Amino acid sequence: MPELDLLTLAVRLRPAGVVDLRPLAGGASSLTYAGRLGERRVVVKVAPPGVPPVHHRDVLRQARVLRALAGTAVPVPAVLYEDGGEPPAQPPLFVMSLVEGDSFEPLYDLDAPRVPPETVAARLREAARTMAGLHRLDPASLGLAGEPVTGPPDEVERWSETLRTVDPALVPGWRDVRDALLAATPEQVSAAVVHGDFRLGNLLAAGDRVTAVVDWEIWSVGDPRVDVGWFLINADPQTYRRPSRYAGWLPPPGELARVYEDTWGHPLTDVAWFEALACFKSAATWSLIVKHNRRRSSPDRGLEDMARVVPDLLARARDRVG
Repeated sequence: MPELDLLTLAVRLRPAGVVDLRPLAGGASSLTYAGRLGERRVVVKVAPPGVPPVHHRDVLRQARVLRALAGTAVPVPAVLYEDGGEPPAQPPLFVMSLVEGDSFEPLYDLDAPRVPPETVAARLREAARTMAGLHRLDPASLGLAGEPVTGPPDEVERWSETLRTVDPALVPGWRDVRDALLAATPEQVSAAVVHGDFRLGNLLAAGDRVTAVVDWEIWSVGDPRVDVGWFLINADPQTYRRPSRYAGWLPPPGELARVYEDTWGHPLTDVAWFEALACFKSAATWSLIVKHNRRRSSPDRGLEDMARVVPDLLARARDRVG
């Protein structure tokens, strides 16, 4: 990702009163910095310079959904300042409050913090309730009535576009899985705000309490079960089969689905299809990451190891869709 001159950024943020900037690790679609606004610690998200700030790079669109969710039952950081810049040379940015909490993916991160398994289990249940709370909100009442509604077939096509760009050897038979998904597409339920990457790694938590839902790069208005399927496969030890001290300690996906359902207030239908879609999406995402990793001068061995998982993800998708 293109780098940004820290002094230039500091000058841009002077009108907002943000000082003491330093880069934060993580983030694949935008640049992230820590800073201070008076006595308050803040986070600055900046679109990468030199490229159009569209799709997952549209940081002001992320700020929009955070503003829309402020004051609801869904905890999110507070947006404190926005600057549209002059893209692509001067990228857009926004400043948000820093929320206390830690964040990790217990069944994927090999260097996960040593949080007690019972605490992580409680976080997963609370995450399911938080997700359901998000999906109970009416997009129109949040000021998002103008957003296009993305249906399940649109989701299949979205990730098919990614799969068309990678080495076919990485993703054997993906077109067959796509066709099976499209042939069995369920009827859409009432549209909701969909996070798009709802999993424990994109939540901040303190103890067993979720303090914020973060990383809204691919949010949309669509079928809420898109989030449910993604959340459930990421809570399943069989999805990535990585060594984890938490395997065997966490609530099974079926239990989490029932926790979600109890809060959402509606029966969950066609869960297997949305889990299949999630596996298809994960195969697309990981194959793209592997492709970019192989172009690096020193590829990351851990990322390359995920190449062997991608065919398994497609097989799991095929099995679930029937």
